[in-house]
Amino acid sequence: MGFFSKDIQTMEDLLLHGLRDIYYAEQQITKALPKMIEQATNRDLSQGLKAHLEETQKQIERLDQVFKKLGEKPSGINCPAIDGLIKEADETAGEIADKTVLDAAIVANAQAVEHYEIARYGTLIAWAEELGHDDIVRFLTTNLNEEKAANTKLNTVALRKGVNRKAAS
Repeated sequence: MGFFSKDIQTMEDLLLHGLRDIYYAEQQITKALPKMIEQATNRDLSQGLKAHLEETQKQIERLDQVFKKLGEKPSGINCPAIDGLIKEADETAGEIADKTVLDAAIVANAQAVEHYEIARYGTLIAWAEELGHDDIVRFLTTNLNEEKAANTKLNTVALRKGVNRKAAS
């Protein structure tokens, strides 16, 4: 089923489909992060990824609450976008022997995932607001703010904590 399938007839259907998409994505991210944590050699990067793994698990719990408030069972649908980002991260990591360069690649791959999540949550919030689902906007906004903060932390690790500088030398 593609994102714009014939199962989507109304804006409510579209919102629910988007929620299932991000629910699946968050679950896939919890499976991918441990491998990235294991591969990372920079301490700040590893610690940041560990902290975000815990955040991601809380984000899934918030999404469970969103589904509950909508009277729906929490469930995900395949998300080719997140699957592709994770596959690309795996393939890239497998090609890099230099650990400092690998750290820079991990940051870049993690940011690609964060940017996807930021885009998805922003859209879901706009749709929920338009549909009058103020009761779920708070949960989605908390998740969005955490994704933005994770992206900012990745920037800090890359630029101020020296991951990019070490990779370039």
